[in-house]
Amino acid sequence: MLKALIFDVDGTLADTEMAHLAAFNRAFSEVGLDWHWDVPLYTRLLAVSGGKERIKAFWQTLETQPKDITGAGMQETIDHLHEIKTAAYEQAVQDGSVHMRPGVLALLSAASAAGLNLAIATTTSPVNIAALLRQAIGPDWMQNFSVIEDASTAPRKKPDPMVYQQTLSRLGLAPEHCLAFEDSENGLRAAMAAGLPTVITPNDFTAEHDFSGALRILPNLQGVGVAQLREWHSSIKVSA
Repeated sequence: MLKALIFDVDGTLADTEMAHLAAFNRAFSEVGLDWHWDVPLYTRLLAVSGGKERIKAFWQTLETQPKDITGAGMQETIDHLHEIKTAAYEQAVQDGSVHMRPGVLALLSAASAAGLNLAIATTTSPVNIAALLRQAIGPDWMQNFSVIEDASTAPRKKPDPMVYQQTLSRLGLAPEHCLAFEDSENGLRAAMAAGLPTVITPNDFTAEHDFSGALRILPNLQGVGVAQLREWHSSIKVSA
């Protein structure tokens, strides 16, 4: 029996990546770095989960290493950049530059009304989640979710299954009673490693990813309802 839906955030609940990209570039500019990530480069960097990890991965590809801005070392510089980037992203959300993906809010509402548990399992930061969902749902957005696991609680990033394993533990549910929703290959691998059947809704940044093993691959969640999810979920158990 289907008892819970577990959602990734960036790229799954909302089209966030262009806003994240702009925020990264703003951070680089503010501290005087001549870095500029374009869409093709950022698309490649999204293979690395986590904003700080993404900055570090890029930094390590450079032939000429920049001096540490703070003088305290690479990680301190990365932390500083990420703080500026997070503030810029939050401002973009408040300005209305980030939009929920089609069908997401309707499905969240329908699932809650049907008595399903809703959970978040993401590698993004609590600040980013709060900025997005406060804008989309309202100040009481947290009441919609039984469990929220994020970068602050699950330090091992996707494709490591840690965030999903912790979500399942806190829900008190076995993976066969849940469905995960993701947009990327790393997310799919993490969910599958935790035993979760997964619905994929790719976006422009992840369209070329390998989604082998996904339960369904959909352009978005428009028109997807609880009855359809239960039907898909039941088909897994029949074929198992």
